[in-house]
Amino acid sequence: MADLTITNLRKSYGDVEILKGINLAIKDHEFVVFVGPSGCGKSTLLRSIAGLEEVTSGEIFLDGKEITELAPAKRDLAMVFQSYALYPHMTVRKNMSFALELAGDSKDVINTKVTEAARILELEPLLERKPKDLSGGQRQRVAIGRSIVRNPKVFLFDEPLSNLDAALRIQMRLELARLHHDLNATMIYVTHDQVEAMTLADKVVVLSQGQIEQVGSPMELYHHPVNQFVAGFLGMPKMSFLPGKVVGSDADGVDVELMAGPGVRVPVTSEGVSIGQKVTLGVRPEHIRVTAADESDFHGILDIAEHLGSDTFCYVKTDTKETLTVRTPGDFSGAYGDRIGLSLDLQHCHLFDEQGMAIAKLNRAPEPA
Repeated sequence: MADLTITNLRKSYGDVEILKGINLAIKDHEFVVFVGPSGCGKSTLLRSIAGLEEVTSGEIFLDGKEITELAPAKRDLAMVFQSYALYPHMTVRKNMSFALELAGDSKDVINTKVTEAARILELEPLLERKPKDLSGGQRQRVAIGRSIVRNPKVFLFDEPLSNLDAALRIQMRLELARLHHDLNATMIYVTHDQVEAMTLADKVVVLSQGQIEQVGSPMELYHHPVNQFVAGFLGMPKMSFLPGKVVGSDADGVDVELMAGPGVRVPVTSEGVSIGQKVTLGVRPEHIRVTAADESDFHGILDIAEHLGSDTFCYVKTDTKETLTVRTPGDFSGAYGDRIGLSLDLQHCHLFDEQGMAIAKLNRAPEPA
């Protein structure tokens, strides 16, 4: 078992509070990703779990045993850093076995563990090479292998793919996902890249300014964000936002007058909503459709179109200068400066109040598979 529980964890540097009362439960075998913008506290939280940061207050428990004050070496955790931190004068085999040798394991045990880790990570042909003879992706796999041989209860990853180019990042994402399934281990992963969060995680923890904004599965957070911050952070391309005000409401939804276009009815609860209240409509690129300008009363000017093959993402300026991102088929042929019509799929739109909190939806439509 490798359940990790964090209770009211706080970390301050002088008068500056970095972590502001973190409460989180991570279950055995979960792949949990901490995600958020730079400075949100995600790496500090990971380093606090690892014992590399002394916490100001709060507790950390591993399998019911408090480890808050334990030295890093006694926590039964293994950490993979953004930098590979390999010994340049040692071979791959020696880099992977060195910690086991220091711990006094027998040669047979060390050889068995290194051989198995090399097999899992496809490093067998590279065991006698030194780090200078490896690619960036191979070096990162060695760093991961060094953790695997220790057989820790929890793996900690601190932005391990940041130093890799785009193609290698994709390859390593796939390898990490396979590794999680092969090892059936508990993994905690820090990244600022929400694509990594969406593709790797069983559970995503979104942080902002030292606090947890929302915890849930990637698709739960994507379809049902609790606030505008989470809605805008997750998704690629990101959700677009249109300001408006409430002009009516009843049991079937809320009527909103958008600054950028016509009135719309959003299927959200009217509880706590008042006439004249300022709100923000959130809509994802796949829930906006381009129509002929003369067939719509909501218009925009096509700015930039990014052709990606199967899809084209269009960036459209509304009459009030907001930018909407629209997902269209790959063969979309609009030109810069074209005036186009827009249609919103209101069943999948989100509405946020003045504080940025999501207004609950009515009768949630089934989400696409």
